[in-house]
Amino acid sequence: MPEPVTGAFDVVFRAPRLIGPNGETAGSVGVRDGRIAAVEPLDAQLDAARTIELAADEVLLPGLVDTHVHVNDPGRTEWEGFDTATRAAAAGGVTTILDMPLNSLPPTIDTGALEVKRKTARDKAHVDVGFWGGAVHGNRAELRGLHEAGVFGFKCFLLHSGVDEFPPLNPTELDEALRELVRYDALMIVHAEDSDAIEHAPTAHGETYGAFLDSRPRGAENVAIAQVIELARRIGARVHILHLSSSDALPMIASARADGVRVTVETCPHYLSFTAEEIPDGATQFKCCPPIREARNRELLWLGLADGIIDCVVSDHSPCTPELKRFDIGDFGVAWGGVSSLQLGLSAVWTQARVRGHSIADVVQWMARKPAELAGLRRKGAIEVGHDADFCVFAPDDAFVVDVDKLHHRNPVSPYHGRPLSGVVRETWLRGARIVGSDGETTGPQGKLLTRQGS
Repeated sequence: MPEPVTGAFDVVFRAPRLIGPNGETAGSVGVRDGRIAAVEPLDAQLDAARTIELAADEVLLPGLVDTHVHVNDPGRTEWEGFDTATRAAAAGGVTTILDMPLNSLPPTIDTGALEVKRKTARDKAHVDVGFWGGAVHGNRAELRGLHEAGVFGFKCFLLHSGVDEFPPLNPTELDEALRELVRYDALMIVHAEDSDAIEHAPTAHGETYGAFLDSRPRGAENVAIAQVIELARRIGARVHILHLSSSDALPMIASARADGVRVTVETCPHYLSFTAEEIPDGATQFKCCPPIREARNRELLWLGLADGIIDCVVSDHSPCTPELKRFDIGDFGVAWGGVSSLQLGLSAVWTQARVRGHSIADVVQWMARKPAELAGLRRKGAIEVGHDADFCVFAPDDAFVVDVDKLHHRNPVSPYHGRPLSGVVRETWLRGARIVGSDGETTGPQGKLLTRQGS
């Protein structure tokens, strides 16, 4: 028998299967004061006030980290809010989210707006929440203050964001913003679609998805990503490409990294799950920008993940009310663009990953460890001593059919409705406390507000 580990623990998890830093193994995890204090063999003698025995069909995962969530609170709380968004996150095994700076009113483009956002979230968060700042036309003088106030980086658009209060940066302003951020090594995350290319593309209209796809061509992404890469190369800045949908951009990203350019990239579950060919006429729940592309493009994105060119998979949860999706006319040209999927990301990615020969450890790398590293969340995303005791108890061989009326999202809209998915989140734990039980219900707000300095 192994030697007993000294000291009592608050909780011990005994898992015949867990995903640790080196992949899948069996083990016992001891938790003390909300942190992981021991990771030992399964039969280790760990004295604890409470022991959780995982079933043979369950895997202990680190809590997922979703760095791309639009909560829209305050100001557009009818679209989503901190209570509903973080409930959905917890039910989906996500224990940390980073909130995007736009669609809320005011947008997070100065320290006053950041404080409003924090005050709104403080008593509603069921999981830990951090915040991105915004880099917009005219706010370069605000960036250092936001950085010192603890935002995890800055988001910008290179074309109209969809809301007038979050204006884009033109090429000169992007250059100037990156030169400002490189002074304190802050990260710029970029919605990379070129405004000129979009302006000269066909206009989106009508119920046919193909017409909408033509209005957001791959070239618009490719040109914008090339621009961001070259500025990062010249200035030495850190940049991150958001929600990559164009597989054409993968070779230039790989080449830039080989040259030492500090560029990372994410994609999203919907780009890995759906294909343009299968989207019915008028099904505006599938509309997002950049768009879901063709089947061949999807498979190339999966290869980009396998090759490590794409770093992570995050939701880009961008909800709205059913009315804004314009189901009454099914017009892709006027419907709001955004996919609601925060609660479903793990199962959606696992469903597609397993049939392509990927392991649950791969999914954890893409959806927990790598997003945590991107944001500098040093105590998140892994089952390691010293990390926060955030866990997801996942049954990878279980399955369910998505019913939007059973999701915690504020509005019952999602392209996943009616879709069978593999893998069920049975429990979620935050800093050693169970926040979602086997009934799928949350226990109440227990999340903390995170800053870059305290992460």
